[in-house]
Amino acid sequence: MKRFMFAATCAAALALGSSASALAQEKIRLIGSGASFPAPIYLTWFKDFSKKTANVTVDYQSKGSGAGVQDFLNKTVDFAASDSAMKKEDIAKVGEGVQLLPMTAGEVVLAYNLPGSPKGLKLPRDVYSNIFLGKITRWNDPKIVAANPGIKLPDLPITVVVRADSSGTTAVFTKHLATINAEFNKVLGEGNTVNWPASDKFIKSPKNDGVTATVRQTPGAIGYIEYGFAKLAKVDFALLQNKAGQYVGPGNGAEALAAVKLPDDMIAWLPDPEGAKSYPITSYTWMLFRKNNADPAKAKAMREMIEYGLTEGQKSADAMGYIPLPAVVVEQVRKAAANIK
Repeated sequence: MKRFMFAATCAAALALGSSASALAQEKIRLIGSGASFPAPIYLTWFKDFSKKTANVTVDYQSKGSGAGVQDFLNKTVDFAASDSAMKKEDIAKVGEGVQLLPMTAGEVVLAYNLPGSPKGLKLPRDVYSNIFLGKITRWNDPKIVAANPGIKLPDLPITVVVRADSSGTTAVFTKHLATINAEFNKVLGEGNTVNWPASDKFIKSPKNDGVTATVRQTPGAIGYIEYGFAKLAKVDFALLQNKAGQYVGPGNGAEALAAVKLPDDMIAWLPDPEGAKSYPITSYTWMLFRKNNADPAKAKAMREMIEYGLTEGQKSADAMGYIPLPAVVVEQVRKAAANIK
């Protein structure tokens, strides 16, 4: 009898343990933070993935690429996101190893706020780079007027809106400006943060949505934001002159991506892409993962989250103002994701 009761007790304990294990599986929570550039599409992905995956919830905080990388280094998040990838010296600090994965791509646009909301404003390369260098300061500057004969441009000072935080969008934008303008490269350079000109006409705002809001509220303003934010906010943005001399709007980044081969570390830049139709400020944006994770269940959930982004997630990219990954890149990312264990 005692033996029977002992066996029954053991069976009950095993059943209880099994139930507890199942309960634990139902409560996997992935925490991420970082780039605001891809935040609209990531938040859509994570919400849908969490709904369709019974045992996983993904929480993502949009706080800027620099803050996301710092959270990743501090181990306060399971994964991070950055538009400026991750520096080699930061990767070296992560004993578990780092796997960078380009999960989507986007374009940086120059949103503007002018009286009458004129559409199709054209900005030559030397004009928009010198606006952010602080050398072109009024909207009726002869160079802007010459490029826009059909638009009545006001005698209004240009208010330049830049990022207040450590930003991958800033890194992408300044890398482009430093490539096309030697003086910008010498004076300001490139990076997540730069020392913008000291002027009351340069205003700093946090994150992409902060810059977007400031441009909308400030007559005469211009600021750099991700195309998806411009679409959501319905702000006006300029046609930019590309390397081929053509004025193009966003939505033409796929041609630029297709011409770039991703190396083994999955980091590739397009500071001034070739192609008559290529939009000039186009970039991949990355998610950052540890190769070796203490929790195998979390590692599996992250791989499933990545697969969702590569399949269902890519279907929403174009409509949200992002660039769907080329098929060859999807396969490279899928293969590299297997390193997350």
